[in-house]
Amino acid sequence: MSLLPDLRYPTVSEMFATARALAAHRPGVCTLRQVGVSQAGRPLHLLSVGRARRAVLVVAGAHSNEPTGGSTLLAVAERVLCERELRTGTSWHFLLCADPDGASLHVTPAPRSLFDYHLGFYRPAGPEQPEWSPSLVPPDRLPPETRVLTGVIDELRPYLQVTLHGTDLGGSWVQLTKDVPGLAEPFAKSAAELHIPVETGASDAVGWPAAGPGVHVMPAPDADAAYPSMPDDARHSTWYHVHRYGGLTAVVEVPMWASDLVDDPAPHPAPAAAIRQLAGRLMRDTREVERVLADALPRLRDLDGPLLRAARWGMELVPGLAADWMFTPPTDHTRAYVGSVDAFGRRLPLRAAAMVLRVLRETDDRAAPRLERLVATWSEAFAERFRARWVPLEHQVEHQARTVVSAALHARDRHEA
Repeated sequence: MSLLPDLRYPTVSEMFATARALAAHRPGVCTLRQVGVSQAGRPLHLLSVGRARRAVLVVAGAHSNEPTGGSTLLAVAERVLCERELRTGTSWHFLLCADPDGASLHVTPAPRSLFDYHLGFYRPAGPEQPEWSPSLVPPDRLPPETRVLTGVIDELRPYLQVTLHGTDLGGSWVQLTKDVPGLAEPFAKSAAELHIPVETGASDAVGWPAAGPGVHVMPAPDADAAYPSMPDDARHSTWYHVHRYGGLTAVVEVPMWASDLVDDPAPHPAPAAAIRQLAGRLMRDTREVERVLADALPRLRDLDGPLLRAARWGMELVPGLAADWMFTPPTDHTRAYVGSVDAFGRRLPLRAAAMVLRVLRETDDRAAPRLERLVATWSEAFAERFRARWVPLEHQVEHQARTVVSAALHARDRHEA
């Protein structure tokens, strides 16, 4: 936990520079163009390899706190350039960063520990997230990044969209909007070779059908939500926008720090009681952050900046989510699932505390040391509880890249059938 990763995550500017170099090196195969601008006027770029009508779209940076995808996108682009068979009859398109504004605010390119990661943490409020906003706001209020992303999908009509996500601590898993037969085997093989655990009970996918360990297929539109209080619904996200063209989306998650506890399929001896305890802790921790923020608010000038908006939005979710956990019997009774809920319950108040801390530090507020102690204590407890071990960045990228290519090949076979 104390060692600096050998490599670091690229900035958006560095990604653009690499993409520009690739396009300049192979002008007959590659093109790089601006496809729009963010809310703050930052450019969004699309790198295209090949010109075939049948298309794959790879999206990085939809969540600013999940940085592995930027490295993976560049690795896949280089692989497609080197391996002609991957682009035979298929064009590949890479949206370098779906949320450059968010990326400018998340500032931990080489985290040494979970505490270090959280000191630079930023993840926008749900309505400001490019992929999730369609499930949270009406069409006339969608952020420009969402309109750019859906516009690219409308133009390319890809048979597969792959969106690159990640988790701070846990394992790897895949979410599919339609099944991709054959994907589970290479996914599991890659994870095993690189010593990355497969998160078999991911709380993000609770109740979803499984095509294999860690490979989850999103439920039918009429299925009940696992957590009724949560306002976002994947079935109304940009992941489903490709369905109007007969395509599907694969969401590939990979951890920064791994925990071998998240792939334990053994039954938990008392899952309902354990989850009720986790709900109580979630409420207590969130109230502690709320008390610090309430004390500091009269001294703060900008009460509607992105960090505070995001922190407040996250904390507003907590009462409903805790009630869901308290009163809804678990549909997954494994130790892996209870562990995933435990991690989810630690993340919400920790992330809110981290973002509020950044605001307090900027103004040298007297409440900052108290909140910094909370962030440090909770980060360390999170790492210790899950026996966190750093996944070398090259392994994060290799596993995610392998899964992208496997998804493209198997989804192509499905599309042609």
